[in-house]
Amino acid sequence: MAEKSNLKVVLAVFWSFFGVRKRRDYDTDAQSLTPAQVVIAGLIGGVVFVSTMLLVVYLAMQFLT
Repeated sequence: MAEKSNLKVVLAVFWSFFGVRKRRDYDTDAQSLTPAQVVIAGLIGGVVFVSTMLLVVYLAMQFLT
C-alpha cells in the first residue's frame, strides 16, 4: 500500500511541475496526501530536474566543443 501512496505523491508532484492538473485530481490529492509527503517529493523532484538539466548542458558542451 505504501508503494501506491508513494507513486500517487510522485505523480501529483510531476503534474504540478507542468502546471497541468485536473481539479478533481487536485481535490483527491489534497484529501489523501500529507503536506510533508508533497514537500519531500517536490524537493526530490526539483533536485532530479536540476541535476538532469546540468547533465544535459554538460554533455552538450562536451560534444559540441
